[in-house]
Amino acid sequence: MRIALAGAGAFGIKHLDGLATIDGVEVTSLVGRRLEPTRQVAEKYGIGHVTTDLAEALARDDVDAVILCTPTQMHAEQAIAAMRAGKHVQVEIPVADSWKDAEAIDKVQRETGVVCMGGHTRRFNPSHQWVHKRIEAGELSIQQMDVQTYFFRRTNMNALGQPRSWTDHLLWHHAAHTVDLFGYQTGEQVKVAHAVQGPIHPELGIAMDMSIQLLTTGGKVCTLSLSFNNDGPLGSVFRYICDNGTYLARYDDLFDGYEKPIDVSNVDVSMNGIELQDREFVAAITEGREPNSSIAQVLSCYRVLGDLERQLAEQA
Repeated sequence: MRIALAGAGAFGIKHLDGLATIDGVEVTSLVGRRLEPTRQVAEKYGIGHVTTDLAEALARDDVDAVILCTPTQMHAEQAIAAMRAGKHVQVEIPVADSWKDAEAIDKVQRETGVVCMGGHTRRFNPSHQWVHKRIEAGELSIQQMDVQTYFFRRTNMNALGQPRSWTDHLLWHHAAHTVDLFGYQTGEQVKVAHAVQGPIHPELGIAMDMSIQLLTTGGKVCTLSLSFNNDGPLGSVFRYICDNGTYLARYDDLFDGYEKPIDVSNVDVSMNGIELQDREFVAAITEGREPNSSIAQVLSCYRVLGDLERQLAEQA
């Protein structure tokens, strides 16, 4: 499997580390915004071709698939270009920043028949997999998911402390993780969705605080709090309130309601959710099947986000 990776920033490097552990996978092309920093990353990972032009990578015979870790605003156009070039594509979350663009990606995937997968990592974290397997076995049923997603981003910096070339978004990026995971874990559609947000940042142009409530067709509740103003521990904590226990998921790690660690080391072949996500992408292509987190599977998440965006626009 020969892969081109576009976006050599903080998250692109996480994918390069994950791909390096998968037998039979070679990253043959690296695409970045600036040539010299991209070349430095390519040298570290032994990648032979470097470019600032995605079209150049898509035209290569030694590229079977593409992973897009580029700015959100570019995802839809680039995913469609990759599929039309006959390449399988994994698009980092969010696959798009509008319902219209998400629909367009799904349409092109159905037309071309290539694998198109969203980078919805929560489906692959061992912590969430542990919960999912017990739901499937009939051992758990979710009553509520209570989620806190907190960062401190009053300036436009990435996870490495470097200036971003684009602006992150609480709704279309961070809420997408929870909205999709909620539907995935409950196996139900969202029938009620409400959102409120705080003031728009004068320089970043985005809301820095947001609250979302969801209700499924079967009566499951999700309460999501998001902030870029939180000066404290960063990241997301997912509290599963179930009929048979309470569980807290912090990325790949899991705890019970009393903060006692739960061993999830045997859930999958790795404890790295990004690596497991990439393994699913490669396996789906190799086996000629639909991947977990395919564009068809995650599309309903973007419908909900689109509905919430309209609500927030009406409140402004």
